[in-house]
Amino acid sequence: MRHRVAHRKLGRVTEHRIAMLRSQASTLLKNERIETTVARAKELRPFVERIISVAKRSLVKGTDGIQSVNARRTVATDIFDRDVVSKLFSDIAPRFSARSGGYTRMLRLGRRRGDDAEVAQVELIGSEFDPAAEAKKKEAEGGDEGPTRKRTIGERVRALGGGKKGGDRPKVQKAAKGARKVSTPRKAGGGS
Repeated sequence: MRHRVAHRKLGRVTEHRIAMLRSQASTLLKNERIETTVARAKELRPFVERIISVAKRSLVKGTDGIQSVNARRTVATDIFDRDVVSKLFSDIAPRFSARSGGYTRMLRLGRRRGDDAEVAQVELIGSEFDPAAEAKKKEAEGGDEGPTRKRTIGERVRALGGGKKGGDRPKVQKAAKGARKVSTPRKAGGGS
């Protein structure tokens, strides 16, 4: 019987499962959005929300910094990347200072093509993620240039030297007429 057994095992031993959750939490806090399976997403949400709640302890006024140092050390046991920890304490925790919980949301995206696993997207609430931000930034930098056209498959093959029109390909010498062809022997057991 599984009385009072709470979490999913995700097909991993305990050490691997914890390492995976730490890695995904670090990536989520860094990028503010990740895609994973639904089972992993359901395990990741409470893990990340606990980390954010611990980081919010550093915002409490009236202490002389001891609580802030303790919160940083507690978070550093799970998040090893110092840049992510500093982002958590400087940007993410103040963003959720008025919120008492529910810092993440999970959106189901459908099924993965390879193994038919249900995929979900986990993101921080209020993240300023814009998928077209990079395109807008490039457009703002080079505003006088028009949109670049994607090359067709044929153009890409010709650029690599595989097309018929590529005149700069090296010429292959042909054997003299009547010369005997030398070929490698076939492997044993091969068909025609």
